[in-house]
Amino acid sequence: MSAIKINSLKMLFSIFLLLTLFSCNKENSDKKLSSGKPEEITFIGLSYVGGEQGNYRIIKITKDSIHLETGTNEVKKHKSWKKSITPETWKKLTSWFKIKDLSLIESSPSIQSIDGIDESFQIKTTKKSHVFVNAYNDVHYKQFENFKNQLNTILPQEIQ
Repeated sequence: MSAIKINSLKMLFSIFLLLTLFSCNKENSDKKLSSGKPEEITFIGLSYVGGEQGNYRIIKITKDSIHLETGTNEVKKHKSWKKSITPETWKKLTSWFKIKDLSLIESSPSIQSIDGIDESFQIKTTKKSHVFVNAYNDVHYKQFENFKNQLNTILPQEIQ
C-alpha cells in the first residue's frame, strides 16, 4: 500500500473514532438530564439589612436546620439562634414556593440608601440559584408572604 492510502485510512479512522466519541457523550448527557430527579429547593436564605442603626436579621434554612442571626451594628448588639428541623417542617416551609415561578420574579431597587431596610431572599434549587431584593411588588410575592408567616411560627418570639 502506498503511504497516501495509509495516511488516508488513519485519518478516516480517527474521524470515525471522534464522531463515535462525541455521539456517545451526547447520549449520556441526554440520559442524565432526562433521568434526573425533579428540581427541588435545597436552601432558603432571608435577610433584612439596613436602617439608620445598621440593623440586620439573617435567616438561613437547610433541610435539617434553621439558623437566625440578628443585631444592630451601631450598638454592637448580636444574637444568634439555631435549631434542627424535621423533614416535615422543611416540607411545610418549602411547599409555599412554586419553583417554576421563581425565574419570573423581579426585584425592586434597594432602599438602604434612604435608610430603608432591604428584604432579600435567596433560594437555591438542585439546578439554579435565585436572589430577590425587595420583590414586594411582584405578582408572585404571595408565596414569600406565606413562607414568612409559616417561618414566624417556628422562630422564637424573644429573638424576632
